[in-house]
Formats: sequence, structure tokens, C-alpha cells
Amino acid sequence: MHTLTRDEAVARAQLLRVDGYDIELDLTAARTSTEFGSTTRVRFSLRDPAEDATGPDRAGPDGSAPTGPSARPAGGFAELKAVDVHDLRLNGRPLGPAARDGNRILLGELATSNELVASTTMRYSNTGEGLHRFSDPEDGEVYLYAQTFLDDAQRIFACFDQPDLKAPVRLVVLAPPDWVVRANGAGRQTAPGRWEFTETPPLATYFVTVVAGPYHLIEDSHDGIALGLLCRRALAPHLQADAGEILEVTKSCLDRYHELFADRYPFGKYDQAFVPEFNAGAMENPGCVTFRDEFVYRSAVTDAERELRAVVIAHEMAHMWFGDLVTMRWWDDLWLNESFAEYMGYRVTAEATRFTDAWTSFAVGRKAWGYAADQRPSTHPVAPVDVADTALALLNFDGISYAKGASVLRQLVAWVGEDAFRTGLRAYFARHAYGNASLDDLLVALSAASGRDLTDWAQLWLRREQVTTLTPRISVDEAGRFTAVTVRQSAPPRYPTLRPHRVGIAVYGVSPTAPASPTPSAGVNGVGGVDGALALLHRVEVDLAADAPDGDTQVTDLLGTPAGRLLLVNDGDLTYAKTRFTAADLESLPNTLPHITDPLARAVIWAAAADATRDADWPAERYLDLAEAALPAETQLAVFEDVLRFARTVALNRYLAPTDRADPAARLHAACRLVLAEAAPGSGRQLSAARGTIGLAGPDDAAELAAWHTGRDAPAGLVVDPELRWTLLHRLVVLGHAGEREIAAEARQDRSARAAENAARARAAIASPTAKARAWDLIMLSDQPSARLVAATADGFWQPEQDQLTTPYVERYFDQVPAMTARRTPHAARQIATAAFPHFAVSPRTARAADALLARTDLGQVLRRVVIDATDELRRAVHARALTTRLAIARLTASGSGLRPSSPAPRQPRP
Repeated sequence: MHTLTRDEAVARAQLLRVDGYDIELDLTAARTSTEFGSTTRVRFSLRDPAEDATGPDRAGPDGSAPTGPSARPAGGFAELKAVDVHDLRLNGRPLGPAARDGNRILLGELATSNELVASTTMRYSNTGEGLHRFSDPEDGEVYLYAQTFLDDAQRIFACFDQPDLKAPVRLVVLAPPDWVVRANGAGRQTAPGRWEFTETPPLATYFVTVVAGPYHLIEDSHDGIALGLLCRRALAPHLQADAGEILEVTKSCLDRYHELFADRYPFGKYDQAFVPEFNAGAMENPGCVTFRDEFVYRSAVTDAERELRAVVIAHEMAHMWFGDLVTMRWWDDLWLNESFAEYMGYRVTAEATRFTDAWTSFAVGRKAWGYAADQRPSTHPVAPVDVADTALALLNFDGISYAKGASVLRQLVAWVGEDAFRTGLRAYFARHAYGNASLDDLLVALSAASGRDLTDWAQLWLRREQVTTLTPRISVDEAGRFTAVTVRQSAPPRYPTLRPHRVGIAVYGVSPTAPASPTPSAGVNGVGGVDGALALLHRVEVDLAADAPDGDTQVTDLLGTPAGRLLLVNDGDLTYAKTRFTAADLESLPNTLPHITDPLARAVIWAAAADATRDADWPAERYLDLAEAALPAETQLAVFEDVLRFARTVALNRYLAPTDRADPAARLHAACRLVLAEAAPGSGRQLSAARGTIGLAGPDDAAELAAWHTGRDAPAGLVVDPELRWTLLHRLVVLGHAGEREIAAEARQDRSARAAENAARARAAIASPTAKARAWDLIMLSDQPSARLVAATADGFWQPEQDQLTTPYVERYFDQVPAMTARRTPHAARQIATAAFPHFAVSPRTARAADALLARTDLGQVLRRVVIDATDELRRAVHARALTTRLAIARLTASGSGLRPSSPAPRQPRP
């Protein structure tokens, strides 16, 4: 099969325009067959060499124009991945077998106006690529949905599969008469089982969709826009319970986007379909957005999870303008889609829904994803100059294109101002509606609106990779007032780019008028040292110049002001940069962080502390000390959950050697139990603490977990529903206190699709050689069609408590993973290879095995990226453990000599 290159896409866009698609899909045998019928008529025209080719619909993916007949290759090709081709005609002329080259239809001689007709048999997928078919284990019903993302439209219909050949789509679907069928356009059933859909505005092939099956449907409307919610029948009661909230979020976001963009939603009706085994979070198909159906909650969830669902709804809705109305020309401008949708998703959620602290969640969780991706060997610019082909494009759907891009946009708004930003976006939409655009097109609109030439800004922020670090340096007089405040910007030696920043710098301290401390408790060890809450005392916004001498900027507005208890760089989280603390402030964090009143400030502090730990600038045990002291005081659930996840999964189980874990694990477990005891019964905080308590439970806690699992002695108000039962059972399995018998019993009680994944994950975690061997064969050797079940097995395989059982499989991963990924589709390969990587096998030997694999010249691009990224995280863990060892040696040496290891003295508070 051929991967489309950027050069090929440029040439094809200069050769032709697509005038429209007529597609008929025959899904009538879907209940029993793994194949479906597809008939496509593609109408397309040759471009006139004399016409202007520089407009948004006519330029190549880089915005370049053809230079004349030499830029117009004869012929061309379309794409199609079919099981069988029954009839293939170009302008009524049959195309024989010679016209098919893998997934390409070679077109040969073309007329001015052309019609390609393909009558084919296609195959359903089980990987969320193309037309996905799912048989619900709960009731046996079959559900279908199309995921045409990137270059998978050709798995469903013959097409020109690139983003800048947009065209209207007319769709007919033949389905069982009792099915519900939805697509991009409005549809109606014209005869039993025959659905005809209105012609859409011009669409890129990668967001053409259809959703078909016995879906449960809820209909509503808002401001003249028809709204629909769909899910599997097995989830219908849960969708009914949550429909009010989902529709309220949807309507509020529509109103806010209309207000921001001064441009109404452009695609008629707006369906949101929650579909099974989805391989991403959601997909922005115009008029018919698809979501993973885990967002239909069948068990209790926290408000942090509900907030995430709202953010995803807002994110996908933003795509209706960023990506759907105006589409990137080629995948090197992916950020025009994802960075904007990420930024708008969090912004509009915070502005238009009850989840007003969405940016706080972003600061501590999502943004960390961007920082991590940007510091790996695989880093790339937000807007890379060239993405050579679609295979490389897939790899750029990462924390840089999403979280870093959103952060950069937030910095841009702080720099040019809200009014200029909004005016520029409105001009951009007006100029390029239903067409394609590039970075340069956006810069033209924003520069005109702001009166600033953004070329240099874009070069530094969008065209160059990596992240800079902002470090404060201070002097304080005897009265406790600043005599000097400097922020130094530094960059890694290999990526020496410094950037302009508008950054908030704040001083937190005790204020007589501050509200009471948010601390529900003083921590497990009663950490104190601060009387009362720490509130904002002073805040300034400073412009850091990219060309400042030595990277230093003097913060003169703080001179003479009280130094307080903490100086926070990037207060308000306006910019994208790693931040550090003064040495004294870092040492005092366990005393100060629990008393900071502002949740966003706490999130920025937590994120900076985690980043210093990842860089081995701060020992993992100190981060765990901070978590022990400050987690019981953390009232923001999203922050609580993200911090606990990093503390347990990374700092404890990767950055500490097994022999060093027992004491910090027990203290972190005690912190979770403290929150659990103090949380209101039935609250999200209680549920979050219960999950943490379960995940950190040791062998001595197994009897208690078993009792909870059977519904006995659980904390008052804690509902032991199906998901919590699986969480409890999984931990019991890991600890060796449950096995196949208990898993099978739970699976008989819960026959849902979610339960099938939970059972696969639990079976892989069984602490026996036989279970590990069976799970490994399923991961690496089987042809199990469901990528989700295989990935769940891989997710359960490696457990930090089971090193002795899994050590023999470390080398086997590097030996066997190339063959496994070669058998899988790119999405499935990436998902399974990532989950199956031996993350907990932290040693130089594992890193050497990874390096040996990477030295192979025949390694696929997807697997190479997975191993590069995972190995970088592995090396960070090796460095973190080495730091712990050095400090332990230093303590022993100091103890033997009667000396104390030096550490910064905490800042002395001043009135």
C-alpha cells in the first residue's frame, strides 16, 4: 500500500479539483457479514493552467502555485482499499487490473470534466479505522461507525484522500429497516432501510462519516439547530441520565462560539454519537461528531471527569470552524486544527459552562503532556516546515500539536490582546470559509488585526521546537523586602532558542484580609509552619525579551515590596515555559503549598514540582513528601487526581527502586485514607480518594479490599458500582489475592463491553507464570481483531509489584514487537506497542535493548517513534534513581562524619 507524500498531494491539487461525491453504502448484511458494499461516483475537473492558482482552494499544501503546464502532470490517481472491485470506470471507460496499484487507482488520460465510478466490496474494521463494526457482548446487537481520519476514507469509498481536495458529499445508505442511520448531512428514510442524506457543504475526505445501528437516539434543538445524541442501547439508561448535562454544555458552547466568531455554526444539524471501541477521544465530523462511549458514564464519576467530557465537547465543536469550515492544506498545518480546538475547548468550557476552573485542570495535567513531548528526542515544532507524508503526519498527533499549541495560543492572546485576536479570527473565517488555509494565511489576518508583524513571533514560537526554562533570582533585605528580582530564561544547548514571553509574576503570603486556608487537614504528619492562608500579595505582568542579555529580565515593579512566602513565576499560566523556584521556596513547598488559596496557582506549583522531578533536579522522594503534605489540602479534584497519578505511577513506581518504595507508598496511601475519611459521603472527592486508596493498597490491605468488593464495610456513601468493583478486583489480582475464578465470576455478572476490557486487563495482571505467558502470546502473537482488547491486555501485563514474573519478557518485547506491529494497522500498532513497553523495567540494560532495536534500519515509523519516546521516559527514570542513590550516599557519608548534608535554608517570613 502507498502512503501519500506531500509532493504528490501538491501535484494532485495543482492538477484537479473535486466537484462532488455520490456514495452508496450497502450495510444490509452487517449483522452477519464482515464486508459491505460501496459504490462511489466521483466528479472532478482538471484545473485550467491559465487560472489563478494561489487562492485557498487552488494552492498546493504549502501555498505554492503551479508555474505552468510543467507543474500539471498527465493523469493522476485516486485511492481505494477494497476487498474486491466489481466495476471500475473512468468517463464510462472500464479500467482494467493494470489501473490498480495497491491502494491507488491510476487514472491515465483525463478530460476537462471527469467521473470515476467504483463498485466494490469493502471490509469492516475492528480497530476504529474505516467503517468499524462492533458486536455488543451485552445484547448481541451490531453497531457501525465510520472513522475516516487522516487517510482512512479510502477504506470506505473511492476518493482523492487529502485535506485540500474538499468537495460536497451526497450519501445513500442501505441498512436494516429498524436501524438508526446518521451522517454529516440531514437524512431521511425514503423507503424501509433506505436513507438519503442532503448534500453537504464542501468536506475534506477525512471527516466524512456515517453512524448506523440500533442506536438509542435523543433529539432536541437550540437556536434553530437540530441536536441529536446517540449511544448503544445497552447504554441508553446512562445517556438518558446525563443527557441534560450534555445538552446544556452543547447549547452553552454553541452560544459562546457564535458570540466569539460572529459566524453561525455552518453545518446544519449537530449530532453527537457515543460509539464503541473508538481509538481516540472524539472526532470532529461536521454535523455528526463521534465520541468514545466511555463518556457515557455507567458508574459514578467525579466532577473532574465530567469537566473533561465538557472540554472534549467544546473541543470538537471548535473544530466546526477550525478544521471543518477552514481546513489545513496539508498536515504540516495540523496545529491550525488541533492547537486551536484545544485552546478553545478549555477556554469556552471555562467561560460558558459550570466548569469554570477548566484552565486549572489544563495547567497541571494536559500541559504536562505537552512539556513531556517537547523535551523528547522526537520533539518537533508546533508548525513544522515539512511533513513528508501521511505516515509522519500521524506521529504529530501528540502533546505538542495539542497542549503546547494551545499554550502558545494563550500566550499569543496575552501578547496581542483579546480584541485583536478575535478580530483576526473573524477575518480568517470570512476569507477562507469552506476552503483551505495555511499558517501564513492566519498570520496575515492576525497581523492586520493587531497592527503587529507576527512573522518573528511565529518563527520563534511555532517553527522551532523545545521549551525554555524561567528561573527567579532574588535578594531580600533585613526587612523582608525585595532588593532585586530577576527572571532568567534559559534553553537546552541543542535547542538554544529564547522566546518573548508575557508572564505573570506573583508573591504569595499571609494577608490579614485573606480567607481561611483551604486546607481540610494539615497532612498526615501535621505539616505546619504557616499560620493562615497564603493569598496573593502582589502580581505584575512582565515582558521577557528573547534577546535580553544572558536571558535576564529585571522585575523592577517588585522592588521594595514584601517578599512573602513564595515567588511564583508564570502566575496565571499565561505562557508556555518550564518554571523553577528559588532554592528556599522549593525547600519550603510542603509548608506553603497546602495554604495557597488560588487553585490555578496551586496547579502551576504542582506542575513545576513534577517537571523538576522529571528532570532529576529534585529527588522523587521530595516530590512524594510534597504529595503527602499537600494532597490532603488539595480541593481541586482534577489537580488531586493528576498529582496522585504522577506520584503513584511515575515518582513512586518508576523513579524509586523497589527497595525504596515501601515507606513513601505507605505514607501516600495514608494521605489518601485521610482524604477518604474526611470527604463528604457520596462526593467526587470521596470517590477520588477511594481510587487512590485502592491503587496504593498493599498485601496487608487485601482483606479490606475484598470486603469492599463484596459490598461489606465500604465507607459510608461510597457506591461500589461495576467500575469500582473492577478497580477493586484488579488490585486484588495484582496483589495475588484473586485470579481467574474471581475474574470469570465478575465477568458473568457484568457482560458489558467495558467489562470485557476490564477482564482482559485483569487476566494479564494475574501473578502466575502461566497467566503471564498466555497474556504475552495474546499481545504479541495472536490475531485477536479487537485492538482495544489487546491493548487492555498489554496495559495489565506490567505491574511494578511483579518484577520477578515479568523480567523475562523485557528482552522479548524488543525481539517480538516489530513483527507484531507489522501485522497491525498504524493506530492499533501504536496503541498496543505503547501499552506493552516495559515501563517499569527501569535499568540501563533495558535502555540498551531499546537502543539496539532503534539501530535497525527496517523499523517502521510508528514503532520507532513509540520506542524513542518510551526510552526517553525510561532514561529519565534511570537518572531519577541515580539521584536518589547519590543523595542516600551523601546522607550516609554525612552521618558517618557527624555532618548534615547541606540544604537551602527556608525563607524567613517577614511581616
